[in-house]
Amino acid sequence: MAGRDFLGITVLGDFILSEGVELIIENLQRIGASAVTVNPTVTAPGDESNGSFQPPIDAGSSPRVFDRPLWGKHSLWVRSGVSYHPNADFYRDSPYAPRQPNDLTDEHGAIIGQFIDRAVDAGLKVYFQVGAVQPSGLRDEDKPRLPDGSIPANRMANTGSLASEAVRSYNAAYVRDLVAAYPKISGFRPDWPEYPCYTLGEVFQDFSDHVREWSLERGFDFDAIKADVGEFYDLLLGRNPDRRLTNADFERDWSVPDDLSAGLGEWLLLKSALSVDLLQHWRDIIDEAAGESCELSANAFMPQYTLTTGFSFPGAAEICQAVSPKLYTMHWSLMVKFWAEPILAANPQLSEESVVRSLVRLMEIAEGDGGSTIADYGYPAPDEPHPIPDAPQLRKLAEVAEQVGDACAVTALVHGYGPLDDFTRRLNLVAGCDAISGLWINRYGYLSDAKLDAVAAAFRK
Repeated sequence: MAGRDFLGITVLGDFILSEGVELIIENLQRIGASAVTVNPTVTAPGDESNGSFQPPIDAGSSPRVFDRPLWGKHSLWVRSGVSYHPNADFYRDSPYAPRQPNDLTDEHGAIIGQFIDRAVDAGLKVYFQVGAVQPSGLRDEDKPRLPDGSIPANRMANTGSLASEAVRSYNAAYVRDLVAAYPKISGFRPDWPEYPCYTLGEVFQDFSDHVREWSLERGFDFDAIKADVGEFYDLLLGRNPDRRLTNADFERDWSVPDDLSAGLGEWLLLKSALSVDLLQHWRDIIDEAAGESCELSANAFMPQYTLTTGFSFPGAAEICQAVSPKLYTMHWSLMVKFWAEPILAANPQLSEESVVRSLVRLMEIAEGDGGSTIADYGYPAPDEPHPIPDAPQLRKLAEVAEQVGDACAVTALVHGYGPLDDFTRRLNLVAGCDAISGLWINRYGYLSDAKLDAVAAAFRK
């Protein structure tokens, strides 16, 4: 099945309020969309004291602006409210309470239900995009930990521990709540059912007590794994008094020291098993709340990042109706910077070229050696093409398709951010890929009218 056979668009509530239900439905129909993802949130312009900045600033690194104006602006502070009145009874068994309705709920909340009804009437599937482990008011005790017990600094993704029973109990309540409030939805698209790896610290999650308990029950030697991973992390950050990294370590595609390889290998297996277990929990709670016909479609990092995030495409394929590997190429570029900078800062004896080229090879995001400096990567500006060529993206898509086989659909997730020509390049690359089942585009706010025309053209070919 060709990639152009299915097209979904992520449309968040702020643009539904800003542009109106009918205009967005018309645009979705014009480009040939099959599905839409929404979120149960309504927003209004705000300020620094009561809102969050949009588009997201991605740990202070993002220069993003929306292509489509949101209340007349291309970036702004917005305040938010839940789009419906949650049923507190569903949350009695969870330490997490639902989001509390506010004035935006009462004034604007109904528009999400109106949009869902209109989309269904137009023949579109409608999904909710929610955090896989992101309860409202996430507590520190439920956040992932480094081997030394601390929370990674400057995390780009404020996700919880995949093993936290408190987080899982919230998920169960939240799914029941959303299904009761919006019975016409087609399914759920949980984001980050894994451990995000944007920063180097995030790579070395999760050694919380939640994971300790979960892993010991399943026969993992948690303490040995923790010791080896902690020693490796210390080595990267120049905290090992007995050994210093050299340029040669990176130039020969440096691998884990032999004495630590067993522990790190077990750690990767542990994270993979934990991600699959979390997805099974999602499937179970959806079945209970809505039945087997309600779909589960998981967003995920691409290989080779999944080695560190724990996401297992073969495992997920046995549970989900679809998996959506992310072609968020601006993040791939940023991650070279976010991984290289702390290693170089902690190891002044290393050359920038050796470290950067090694990370680019590890991430498999270039043809040949790729760039040699951090300045070659980082976060591209809105008018800059993403510095990731076609071939690595196609290889990653092919690898996902091979891992999944015929077990479920592969609906690649393309990001709308970037200049028109570069977006069109990345879009056509996926739309013409016969290895996958379809694609999603994240998100409507980055799709100017010219980009919508490019999407329509790609699906008419």
